[in-house]
Amino acid sequence: MKTLSEVFKKYEAVIGLEIHTELTSLDTKMFCSCKNSSTDPVNQNVCPVCLGMPGALPVPNKDAIKSIVLAGLATNCDIEKNSMFYRKNYFYPDMSKNYQITQGPVAFCMRGHLDLDVPTKAAQERVDIDKEEDGSYIAHIGITRIHMEEDAGKLNHIGGVDGRIAGADHSLIDYNRCGVPLIELVTEPDLRTPEEARLFMQKLREIFLTIKISDCSMEQGSMRCDGNVSLRKRGAKEFGVKTELKNMNSFKNLHDGLEYEIIRQANVLEEGGQVYQETRHWEPSNKRTVVMRTKETADDYRLFPDPDLAPYDLSDEFIDSVREFLPELPDQKRDRYIADYGLSKQDASELAGSLEQSSFFEEALGDKKEIAKSLANIILNNLAGYLNAEGLSISESKISAESISELAELLSSDEISSKQAKDVFAIMIEEDELPRVIVEERGMKQVSDKGAIVELVKEVIAKSPDQVQQYKDGNQKIIGYLVGQAMKASKGQGNPKLINQTLREELDKL
Repeated sequence: MKTLSEVFKKYEAVIGLEIHTELTSLDTKMFCSCKNSSTDPVNQNVCPVCLGMPGALPVPNKDAIKSIVLAGLATNCDIEKNSMFYRKNYFYPDMSKNYQITQGPVAFCMRGHLDLDVPTKAAQERVDIDKEEDGSYIAHIGITRIHMEEDAGKLNHIGGVDGRIAGADHSLIDYNRCGVPLIELVTEPDLRTPEEARLFMQKLREIFLTIKISDCSMEQGSMRCDGNVSLRKRGAKEFGVKTELKNMNSFKNLHDGLEYEIIRQANVLEEGGQVYQETRHWEPSNKRTVVMRTKETADDYRLFPDPDLAPYDLSDEFIDSVREFLPELPDQKRDRYIADYGLSKQDASELAGSLEQSSFFEEALGDKKEIAKSLANIILNNLAGYLNAEGLSISESKISAESISELAELLSSDEISSKQAKDVFAIMIEEDELPRVIVEERGMKQVSDKGAIVELVKEVIAKSPDQVQQYKDGNQKIIGYLVGQAMKASKGQGNPKLINQTLREELDKL
């Protein structure tokens, strides 16, 4: 089997994600007062607590607890009032005290979910999804838990490939990250395709950016994802043997790593082989997964309650006080854009799914509801296309909300056409001029005078007898040719909507 489509004819993938997010918004680490920073010189932000020195005692960061409760509320989790920290024992050089402080069976946040808009193609691979009234597909992705733990240090393999130890001359350890507050979200095995996994990760990232608990930088490692994937025959209920994938540090790597592993497992099964429970490393340069180690079980970690940390008893008052900081979330924003501004679900979802785009949209919109559709179109097409091509964010570009708002006003009032809006936008980038100035100085204003359009249309009809006859014979599509001729005659400045309407009126008189 060489493609996902071939695999999915016989097998169903079962995917669960473990998403680690550093709480970069906090000033200090999880159990000590060391600075929480990933940009300082190596091993500068360390102390006896995060280095695991004998006799050093941890003190929990209250703001970190607020952040994880906020994350739980934003992902529809039950907030557990009673939980505690455990010690997870393992002997890796990046954890100097030889155990990690984490949570046990009961985490701060349990039993949540996110609803995921699934593309039609991905939905076809599911056996458990229904079509919504608007034609979309929604998958209900369960969240098992979100627990709090401390991050490990960072191993720098000198001379290796893709940051791996294989081929390295030696390894160095930076303990600055050791003890950084980290939350881990574990999904239920409810995802079925690499595309769904990518979309879930993107949605969660936007939620965490919206509630401002992390910068969620996958490039810098403050948001990281491990994937668990197994295959079973379509229609089967029992899970297959799973493998865990590491090093999927971008949306593309997450998608590509899962795709490769699904196809690899299918080929193993088709050849009569056996899939082993193991941890595998994704190598982007070679586009393959390789074995790192056989998978540990919970017993291997010898988890037990941390004797240095008292159990937590969160009060209703504490949880309610955190709830007050919960902002409007992307799904709520999407629904508001549809209800208040009449945006399509697709446009509303794209805008609301990016904190930067939605903030820019609302700044440009102000109280001018009438330009909302034109504004959304310009931001999602012209502006987004320019930013993607240049590799810029909105804040890094020289395009202001004021200028985009003015361009949307010109478009929504039919003073310029969509093609002219594209031309004006290009000039705005090159010359840093406001749209109205560009339109006035260059004579780009759209012709919407009814009398002038009628004369223009009559001239086109007179010069196109063959096409006129085709229209009269019932060929409605030929109207496109006639509109094109009228636009050409107007040097691109005629109002295409008015031209189309006037052409039909004049043709129907014949």
